[in-house]
Amino acid sequence: MENSHVIAIPYPAQGHVIPLLEFAQRLVKQGIKITFINTEVTHKLVASNWLEKDGFSDLMQMVSLPDGLELWEDRNDLAKQTEAIFQTMPAKLEQLINTINKEDDRKITCVIADVSMGWALPVAEKMGIRRASFWPASVVTLASILSFQTLIDDGIINHNGVPINGNIFQLSPTMPPIKPANLSWACIGDSDTTKTVFLAIVEAAKAVLRNERILCNSSHHLESATFSLFPQVLPIGPLLASNRLAKQAGHFWPEDYTCLTWLDDQPACSVIYIAFGSFTILDQAQFEELALGLEQTNRPFLWVVRPGITKETTVSYPEGFMDRIGNRGRIVSWAPQQKVLSHPSVACFMSHCGWNSTLEGVNNGVPFMCWPYFADQFQNETYICDIWENGLALEKNIGGIITGEEIKSKVNKVLSDTRFKDNAVALKKKAVSSIRKGGSSEKNLSEFIEWIKENENHISS
Repeated sequence: MENSHVIAIPYPAQGHVIPLLEFAQRLVKQGIKITFINTEVTHKLVASNWLEKDGFSDLMQMVSLPDGLELWEDRNDLAKQTEAIFQTMPAKLEQLINTINKEDDRKITCVIADVSMGWALPVAEKMGIRRASFWPASVVTLASILSFQTLIDDGIINHNGVPINGNIFQLSPTMPPIKPANLSWACIGDSDTTKTVFLAIVEAAKAVLRNERILCNSSHHLESATFSLFPQVLPIGPLLASNRLAKQAGHFWPEDYTCLTWLDDQPACSVIYIAFGSFTILDQAQFEELALGLEQTNRPFLWVVRPGITKETTVSYPEGFMDRIGNRGRIVSWAPQQKVLSHPSVACFMSHCGWNSTLEGVNNGVPFMCWPYFADQFQNETYICDIWENGLALEKNIGGIITGEEIKSKVNKVLSDTRFKDNAVALKKKAVSSIRKGGSSEKNLSEFIEWIKENENHISS
């Protein structure tokens, strides 16, 4: 009888929940029981969009823990949320583990925590439970987190994580350049927010570095230089590359599948797909300029306009926009992105460059137009534009606006120069090969599963 029982804890954000849930499914398929822990608010969002087809048998159970904030409090205030989580959730996790160990035939044998939820690792260590960290983003972003002390010693940031100057740096000559202001903790708010989040990251990084396993949703093919310099981090991705049914669980909003029927009616390689993830917020002027830019391309487009993409309670399009675009444009509140990007009518992807979206575009050989918003998205843009060369950056004008003319120009460049599509297709082949049988990521994943089961055998003996 299998005895492994793993707790998996993602950071409460869309881009963290989906890849860890995808990873958990891999473990379930190997007979490993998973207790997947979301915060209460995230759990409600995921559960409300949980379809019967997403079920993972009795080996997957979804539970929730309070994040320390009241329901009405603003969870976009990252400083407040970070403090509340670190103060509240460790004790709640310990209580939950004790309850499971008393009531479940399978006791908890391993805790897999998102690096951003590193507070869970000392809890597991204290309870004598094996620990592993999971990083859902690029390894170069993780490398900057694990190198916090080097960044302080080299005078790039101060002890609160605030950049000291704007000089671009590299952790090594072979790694992508990084602008200090674009470090994942330095571009999410004011200096107080930066300090709060950075100090939490430091504690998490210390716990991660004491870990037995550090796993990353990337591959040697995508980030070979960084993995070579950080051999303790094991690539096990791109996880979704092996999910050829393109089904995802863990979405915060219901997916609108009617857009797939609309895509069926469009010519091959003709559609611009626009989606900016779950965090990006555009001001009204920029939102309208984007709409006008899409109109000016004279190409069919599928645009994801999720709830909260502007600060206004109601989304307002330019006057007459809907009448002018007619059926040439399709607008939905949330799309089944994997299925969209794998559709033959999609020609390019205008993206915020979150790592999930980046990998989904890579997995499907789709060229990019990059519109990063915060955190690791700027490093991902560097990969796309300067290293992989499968896309172009959208540039802001002197007033900080990406104009309609800029959008039209970059769309035309990406779609008229076959180099971008050729590079995207070549990168797809490399990325997908990593997770196939015998690939480097697949071997690391298999080794990790064996490591979990070794612990199971040790417990049962």
